[in-house]
Amino acid sequence: MRALILILAALPVFASAATLREVTVDHVDGTYVMRSEVWFDVGIEKIFALLLDWDQSTKFSSVIVESRNLAPAADGRGRFYSRNQGCLWFFCKSFERYGYVEHEPFKFIEATIDPEKSDFEVSDERWEFHEEASGTVVIYAFRMKPKFFIPPLIGPAILKSKLKNGGVNAIDRIEALARDYAPDGD
Repeated sequence: MRALILILAALPVFASAATLREVTVDHVDGTYVMRSEVWFDVGIEKIFALLLDWDQSTKFSSVIVESRNLAPAADGRGRFYSRNQGCLWFFCKSFERYGYVEHEPFKFIEATIDPEKSDFEVSDERWEFHEEASGTVVIYAFRMKPKFFIPPLIGPAILKSKLKNGGVNAIDRIEALARDYAPDGD
């Protein structure tokens, strides 16, 4: 019994301290916009490096089934590929994103898709990083307009819910991964 009490008392030490401060999802004229602000109990170097490494993205969410860094573009910009899979009730879809990544270390990461190679007309992401109280605040902004059909009466409400819940569920996994993350070559 005493051992059980000690284990239960130690659990908060191992629990995630990630704090979701804000999350909003809107749908206007076929475009979905999401914004969130999260405080992670992880140093800026680790959380920045993890989020810049597309090879790690499948560990954040079950919706991301394949993701990887690609060779840089001719102009030197980083490139990525990701394939997501999700269902809205009976409607299931696998969709791909090919795009470019630009960043300024420990300040921001921007990912923009190539609409000719992707299943989206628009799919832009931006992460901004700020140190705060021995951790890191990440402000995430996402904007997407899919090329694929989303049922108009129920689709937007369900997709908004999935985006919001998926993001909320991912923050603890991201924090845990970032704590132990060491980029290749480190």
